[in-house]
Amino acid sequence: QVQLVESGGGLVHAGGSLRLSCAASGRTFNSNYAMGWFRQAPGKEREFVADITWTTTHYADSVKGRFTISRDYVKNTVYLQMNSLKPEDTAAYYCTADGPTSRYYYWGQGTQVTVAS
Repeated sequence: QVQLVESGGGLVHAGGSLRLSCAASGRTFNSNYAMGWFRQAPGKEREFVADITWTTTHYADSVKGRFTISRDYVKNTVYLQMNSLKPEDTAAYYCTADGPTSRYYYWGQGTQVTVAS
């Protein structure tokens, strides 16, 4: 059974930093499978934040230059380094990974990030 477990969320003041981690188990996600992050703020739809494959990273415009996604293939883990955090970054952050034939098939339970002004 595939599991994605996020960690690293918390409360931080505006301008601060957090590093989210997502550890995958039950399946090895090699470079053919994208892994990434989405977020969902209260009352809003879930939105794309960033994803990564072996050669490519993509970011939402709202986080470009502030967030960095990276991946450790040995540890089967994806990270999201978040710098210069803003109150509008407050959301539950979800890790996701591709399935054999589906984009963003697997999902974690989420980790809460709260940025105080």
